[in-house]
Amino acid sequence: MRRREFITLLSGTAAAWPFAARAQQAAMPVIGFLSTSPPGTSSPEADGFRAFHLGLKETGYVEGETVTILHRWTESVDQLPELAADLARRRVAVIASFGNAPALAAKVATTTIPIVFGVSEDPVRLGLVASLARPGGNLTGFSYLSAELTAKRLELLLELMPGAANIAVLVDPAVPPTETTLREVTAAAAGKGVRIKTLNATNSGEINAAFAALRRERPDALFVGPGFLFVTRRVQLVQLSTLHKLPTTYTQRQFH
Repeated sequence: MRRREFITLLSGTAAAWPFAARAQQAAMPVIGFLSTSPPGTSSPEADGFRAFHLGLKETGYVEGETVTILHRWTESVDQLPELAADLARRRVAVIASFGNAPALAAKVATTTIPIVFGVSEDPVRLGLVASLARPGGNLTGFSYLSAELTAKRLELLLELMPGAANIAVLVDPAVPPTETTLREVTAAAAGKGVRIKTLNATNSGEINAAFAALRRERPDALFVGPGFLFVTRRVQLVQLSTLHKLPTTYTQRQFH
């Protein structure tokens, strides 16, 4: 090969390298992850994000090497639709969501991008899929059925407290599973001849106020409903329950 041709070829190859690198980077799949908890915290949502990373790694997808993950999270449910819309505008390959509210926000944001969800209720009842056997649309996922296990939780509580006649139920009225939880626990309590007293809390201060009311009313036990608030305030709940010597059941584990 003549010297001039070699230099021309080398120059052309060198110029092509950056373009090849950019093309390879652009081809890397991008996954959107939508949740109500930052990845570094101690919560079921953060646990789900870590498990998500591990599952990807086990199948050969390593963040920053073979896949890009855009994690969008907020503690405000009202901000979820905009975060979901942002992921849709970026045309990610798939949206993974953890929690009822993120899944519902993702469903509204796109009808074409595949969505994989993890929710606490029956996804058919939530309106995410048409049926369990044939989900249809662009959504699929799993449910850990915490709302559907409400009656069983109350049954277990009454087995531990066989003489209990008055049960306080603490719920966050702002979260979607609350309506189902109250319906299920009320029906289950009626079948057991147990009276239910509902208390609402949407922040840490209202949790304190609820326990102040419990101190006055002196129920036999406390049933804590589902919701991100009660997960992030689990230490506060455990401390207050211990302080008031109040047997309590929770929707999720309170310590790791």
